[in-house]
Amino acid sequence: MNQRVLHHVSGRLSLRPPQAESLAKLVQALDAAPEMLAHERDMTAILSTLKAQFVTLEDFEREFPSLCFALATGVGKTRLMGAFVAYLHLAHGINNFFVLAPNLTIYNKLIADFTPNTPKYVFKGIGEFAQQSPEIITGDNYEQRGGGTLGLLSPVTINIFNISKVNSEVRGGKEPRIKRMREVLGDSYFNYLANLPDLVLLMDESHRYRAQAGMRAINELGPLFGLELTATPFVESNRGPVPFKNVVMDYPLARALEDGFVKEPAVVTQRNFTASAHTPDELEKIKLEDGVRLHESTKAKAELLTYARENRVNVVKLFMLVIARDTTHATQLKALIESDAFYAGRYAQKVIQVDSSRTGAEEEVMVTRLLAVESVDEPTEIVIHVNMLKEGWDVTNLYTIVPLRAANARTLIEQSIGRGLRLPYGKRTGVAEVDRLNIVAHDKFQEIIDEANRGDSPIHLQQVILDAPGSDDQKVSVQVVSGVMARLGLAGVADDALVVAGDVGATPAVFAPVFNTVAERQAARMVLDVIGSYETRRDLVPVAGALRDAGIQARIRAEVAERLKPLQGNLLAGAGEGESAPDLSAVVAKTTEMLIQQSMDIPRIAVVPTGEVTTGFHPFQLAALPNFQPGQREIVGQELRGNTQFTLSGGSGLRERRLADYLVKKLVDYDDIDYFTQADLLYDLAEQCITHYEAQNYAESELHEILNTYGGELARLIHAEMMAHFWEAATGYEVQVSRGFTALRPCNYTVAAGQGVHHFRETVSEPGRIKQMLFGGFARCLYPLQKFDSDTERRFAVIVERDALKWFKPAKGQFQMYYKLGAEQPEYIPDFVAETDTTVFMAETKARSELNTPEVRAKAAAAARWCKHASDHAAQVGASPGSIS
Repeated sequence: MNQRVLHHVSGRLSLRPPQAESLAKLVQALDAAPEMLAHERDMTAILSTLKAQFVTLEDFEREFPSLCFALATGVGKTRLMGAFVAYLHLAHGINNFFVLAPNLTIYNKLIADFTPNTPKYVFKGIGEFAQQSPEIITGDNYEQRGGGTLGLLSPVTINIFNISKVNSEVRGGKEPRIKRMREVLGDSYFNYLANLPDLVLLMDESHRYRAQAGMRAINELGPLFGLELTATPFVESNRGPVPFKNVVMDYPLARALEDGFVKEPAVVTQRNFTASAHTPDELEKIKLEDGVRLHESTKAKAELLTYARENRVNVVKLFMLVIARDTTHATQLKALIESDAFYAGRYAQKVIQVDSSRTGAEEEVMVTRLLAVESVDEPTEIVIHVNMLKEGWDVTNLYTIVPLRAANARTLIEQSIGRGLRLPYGKRTGVAEVDRLNIVAHDKFQEIIDEANRGDSPIHLQQVILDAPGSDDQKVSVQVVSGVMARLGLAGVADDALVVAGDVGATPAVFAPVFNTVAERQAARMVLDVIGSYETRRDLVPVAGALRDAGIQARIRAEVAERLKPLQGNLLAGAGEGESAPDLSAVVAKTTEMLIQQSMDIPRIAVVPTGEVTTGFHPFQLAALPNFQPGQREIVGQELRGNTQFTLSGGSGLRERRLADYLVKKLVDYDDIDYFTQADLLYDLAEQCITHYEAQNYAESELHEILNTYGGELARLIHAEMMAHFWEAATGYEVQVSRGFTALRPCNYTVAAGQGVHHFRETVSEPGRIKQMLFGGFARCLYPLQKFDSDTERRFAVIVERDALKWFKPAKGQFQMYYKLGAEQPEYIPDFVAETDTTVFMAETKARSELNTPEVRAKAAAAARWCKHASDHAAQVGASPGSIS
């Protein structure tokens, strides 16, 4: 039951591997020590039991069991909290949760993330919460809630409180407001919570308030157990960091970087920069200016914007973070950046200051703007803060950090990079500018490089502890050959590493192999090899059925006999007692007939233009362009983990007479652009680009500098847009069929080890795990085993098994059919191919909401063209069935 719920929650919430591993460790702990779910328990015994399960666990450090899950920033701790709540409710019936936040920013974020219909709702996908979502009680509304109404709207109640507010209330030994008597409740809210039989405590960023008085007050709640989440499992002290003793899951930054879940941090400076040659004020201004240059360069996105358009994803709205010394310094920086003296006032009204100097309504406006900084409707491009954003600020669009307060290299690394590590698309793209976080640190450049290369650096430090493998952790690769091979007796149905279920009905339909002797099987293999050479002989064998022709049979026999001659001695020597040389005519006939029965005529089709071919691009208006800034200084950066260096050059080379020539000369370097036929369009696009920058009141010398420096990036961006307007015309098009039929390719699957082959009619209790399963029991499938991507596919297989003569799920490369999606041409692999008495169908299972997506439409168009050409070919050669659709 618990494992089923575990996989259900992991699948529904699409947990990343570190999140799924954390949830599995919670399940492991509760399975090993179920006494954690009861108030009457022996804490010493529970600790002893769990220490045997988790080698990193030394002590709970509280009066109740408390387990810490240390996950690197950017991996997703809030989503993991949602997974904890969903699992504990569904598996153990726990209905009451108390969530602690360390400050107002995280408090507001948690309330938003636990509220339905918000962008980062943590329970999205949990069907049990779709009708009745958990009821959210906060530190602002609990006094208005009557005790008798709690739980009426939903069986699950999540109480979210700001521990810093509790801390402020207990100063001087006072009782926090939550512990004071309220008439509407008939008791204090604190006592109400303490009397709940199933309260579970979740502590976000727990290192922030471990030793505070408010935490001691919260301890008196006496929860069943606590779950702590943090990226830094230690408490700072005068003697250095004090590690947590209750860590059961440790996923540090080093692993997150290695696994590609976060951006690659890089430190940036100017080439040949000497910090001592500048006053502190000059150094600060240089770092700010270079930070803005870097911000504009990245924001413009010849990389970001191009990636978004090529991959049809939302464009990222970038911002820059400036770390100030104190509130006075932050105010001065804001005034400077918004002044006319700084980049001609382009950042006026685009800066917010985040620090403790804001209170009341100003603080609310500040927090609101801060939480909306990812929105394209929020104008903020620069955030200035003073030590208020250490944790909990979950943004994905921070790409440039400028630290302007004194700190050693290690502190700069640990406190700076955490805010900008999250990836905008949830994964690395392979585009350096999209995957990189830049830290501008001219005066600390070499120190940071040296610190990052230290053996104990958080960027390099990695510790691996091997636990006992679980059944779901081990996977095996299984190759499933076609039914032809299986029925001829030439191959088994699966790899030896796969355990076939004991129920005979769950295995593929049992057929006596056509050939049983070593000699016959050797000859049959040779027959299949020879038949393979006939795939390209369309003049002799236009379709597989033509292999029955007596003349073709004789030719195959002769070729097989010739190939077998060198093997005759070995073949007879390896034959069993009483075996004789096989009847070659019978082997050829039986093998050929089985191949025809257990295959479909899948032609190899290519459409090629004939006569004169012309190409070009339709005129169009450029979309939004990046706001590149002029700048002569060359910036150099170095990634902290891999030590890869990069530069942002001020540009070099001859000055063009016309501004447009900077772009046109770059565009004509692309192989698919012909200057002689496309010159008018190229200059039109270049002039559109120039008009964009002229509108920003740049001087002509600055325009030359921008186009000289960033011409290559702008050309790549323009070229990506041009591809959406590409056209091709030819005198005619010719359909070339190079093969009338093709052998079925082996299917290669990765599945969970040790599980049985499931019967395809078997109802799947955990649809989220269906991708790990193999299915058999087919009578009409051309493969003995198949794998499904969803339960919808399994149900469709039931239909085609009933109504079709034969069917299969194609392997990659079987059809070699491609569709156009943006600048890419991926291969299209249909979900199903099924043959009836009159028609061969190509089928795809899709949700109704996906039918009109660009990818599905492109696949459908490619499939329709292929089916038409295949049908024409079938009609031409007289094949049956006569149509393919």
